[in-house]
Amino acid sequence: MIFQDTIIVPAEQCLYITEKQGKKISMNQLIEYMKLHEISLLQDAEKLTKLMDEFEGDYDSDEYRELEIEDISNNGQIIATRHLLKFARELEVSA
Repeated sequence: MIFQDTIIVPAEQCLYITEKQGKKISMNQLIEYMKLHEISLLQDAEKLTKLMDEFEGDYDSDEYRELEIEDISNNGQIIATRHLLKFARELEVSA
């Protein structure tokens, strides 16, 4: 994966993700990655909603609580991804 072992380095006109090997991606590539990541998170949210809606066991069970925790975590990731995507787009426009 391109984002493994990466460091975010601000540059004058652009933000680069730099791997240990020195490879770089542009702000546009980072934005495209975040868009795909958001789509993946939204798909996960749909699956979790379906699982929770169709759950037939005890709502106080560990199994349902795990679904709730996963749903909360996924929602937080969506919020964070959207925030970073908005910030990256603003940086791109101002560059």
